[in-house]
Amino acid sequence: MTSHDIPPEFTRPPTPPDEDAGTPCEQAGPAPDQEGPALRGPTGAPIAGDASVRAQQGPRLTTPQGAGVADTDHALKAGPRGPTLLQDFHLREKITHFDHERIPERVVHARGTAAHGVFVANGAAASLTRAKFLAADARTPVFVRFSTVLGSRGSADTVRDTRGFAVKFYTEEGVYDLVGNNIPVFFIQEAIKFPDVIHAGKPEPDREIPQAQSAHDTFWDFVTLHTEATAHTFWNMSDRALPRSLRMMEGFGIHTFRLVAEDGTTSLVKFHWKPRLGVHSMLWEETQLTAGFDPDFHRRDLADTIAAGMSPEWDFGVQVFPDTPDHLFEGIDLLDPTKIVPEELAPVQTIGTLRLTANPQNFFAETEQVAFCPTHLVPGIEVTDDPLLQGRLFSYLDTQISRLGGPNFTQLPINTPHTAVNDLSRDGMHQSAVHPGVAAYKPNSLGGGCPYAASFAGDAYVESPTPISPPTAKLRTSANSAGSVSFADHYSQPRMFYRSLTSGEQQRLADAFAFELGKCEKETVQKRALQMLVNVDDGLADYVAGQLGLDKPAPTGEPVDLAPSPALSQRRGSFPVDGRTVAVLVDDTVSADAVGEVSAALAEAKVRPMVVAARGGVIDGVPVARTFATMRSVEFDGALLLASPIDPRVDLLVGEMWRHGKAIAAVGDGAAALERDGIDADAPGITVADAAAATSGLLADLAEHRAWARIEAES
Repeated sequence: MTSHDIPPEFTRPPTPPDEDAGTPCEQAGPAPDQEGPALRGPTGAPIAGDASVRAQQGPRLTTPQGAGVADTDHALKAGPRGPTLLQDFHLREKITHFDHERIPERVVHARGTAAHGVFVANGAAASLTRAKFLAADARTPVFVRFSTVLGSRGSADTVRDTRGFAVKFYTEEGVYDLVGNNIPVFFIQEAIKFPDVIHAGKPEPDREIPQAQSAHDTFWDFVTLHTEATAHTFWNMSDRALPRSLRMMEGFGIHTFRLVAEDGTTSLVKFHWKPRLGVHSMLWEETQLTAGFDPDFHRRDLADTIAAGMSPEWDFGVQVFPDTPDHLFEGIDLLDPTKIVPEELAPVQTIGTLRLTANPQNFFAETEQVAFCPTHLVPGIEVTDDPLLQGRLFSYLDTQISRLGGPNFTQLPINTPHTAVNDLSRDGMHQSAVHPGVAAYKPNSLGGGCPYAASFAGDAYVESPTPISPPTAKLRTSANSAGSVSFADHYSQPRMFYRSLTSGEQQRLADAFAFELGKCEKETVQKRALQMLVNVDDGLADYVAGQLGLDKPAPTGEPVDLAPSPALSQRRGSFPVDGRTVAVLVDDTVSADAVGEVSAALAEAKVRPMVVAARGGVIDGVPVARTFATMRSVEFDGALLLASPIDPRVDLLVGEMWRHGKAIAAVGDGAAALERDGIDADAPGITVADAAAATSGLLADLAEHRAWARIEAES
């Protein structure tokens, strides 16, 4: 059949005119608060030009190979009602790509969010390490990813969990990854136990519940049988596991690392990230409300704050210790990842500042594909013999190869080093570099001997010749030695941590233990947990036993009293209020001038005002950010009441804020809402005054995070 013999009903209809015919088809660009990875080739070479070359190009729809596509709505069929033809390559390409859009989820740290930023060194570490990015005034681009551990990608941000705090430094000497957590100790001392603790904490495999929670039998079965987990468990039951914001979360390198100076001298260090905004947490009820109201609360908070130009900052610091053969400092084994060194014994020295300045342009390309590995090191920073860290050196690289489909994951833009790469590696899945020449080996003459070895004394990564004890036998054993009992001591540091907290922090920790153990179904697990608690603190065990309706056991040994460490408490004064959110409650009687006055004062203090009203749109020229139907107290740090609408949702807002110790200020008629809900205008954290004084009082209360006197009076 020739073309002119095709029946009329099979003739392709004319292509409908494009609604925008005659105008260029432009791709939407990134928002002002976003930036992508640096424009570089797969081997690290900088590429001149606009970074948008990575984006989709051209005004027409094409296949992945660039062939134009006229119809992407219908498959190629044998007649209008016939079967689909295998030869429809566009259908197969489109569906195949969709089938493979998702890479394997991270086993842990699946739920994460990230941001671009810059790290500026102050030079204080120059005498400790030859790492160039720590020299005075050195500026290094970074990509930082925060994450939860136990939950899958769809889980809520505000669950009780350890958080990941991973920083990728794009230094001139190569990529350096510092992969840490918001808790300075870990559950285990040996990497071989990592699958066990994760399997225990993850949803139970028979029904795959509960999601993103440790309040179940398998977790507590493991940590009560494997008592080296006691320290991390105490941290995980504390306020530290419920951060108010990722911007208000401390970070730790966990392990001890070795720094090597220019002259070859070495020191041992522990890394710390100290948030400029202070370390603050949610209350347990707030986390539950937030998980339902906005499960993306933490990632939204971080992105919105950066978009508003309020870049969060952390000071980067080190605790420094002598590099002695026994790796001991004040009786603490520095190779034990379940122990901390109190800051009172080894102060944290600030060596630079991290500032997050831009959100990712594409979550998958950047946040999801970023690959962190403890093996990504630069000259001047080395690992130690910490048995947990030693296992991570293998595990992370192995995981990234599996997760990202092969060994060339470093060529993805977010992972590409900002320095030249000439590693003689070839081929493999997703190889996007084109390597010329035949000499992919060393030594060679066909390639002129290139690439040459890096300078031993200059830019090469060369491990320092640290001494090791002579081996006596091949053994599967702990890292304990005759001169160190640190690894076997599972209770003194949890006791120190608990006794370093304020009474309110201790009560919330005790309630967390009671809740989590109350969710366990096996009494044998609960009884072992009480044994763990009584070995730490008798009063704590007594309270939790009472809540569970069980008898308190006797301790198995005498408690060891270490000096409390005040640095472990989050109650440490007032902090900047940058990025805090305040509900400005209005109704039709409130003037735009009144709203403008308080909003300007809040914005000047770098606080984000959000106008809340009964309906959306604009009221007297003021845009409404939230309605009574779309708000909940958990998204605000405080409230400024300019009106007192009679609505049960307003009473709910005020009542929850009162109960959660949040700052509340009222101006004029707004005070009626406080009176209606029985709130004392003279109570801590409450200000009733004119607009200027009310705003000032609110800001002062926000700096304290909460009106703790109200919280602890009701505990």
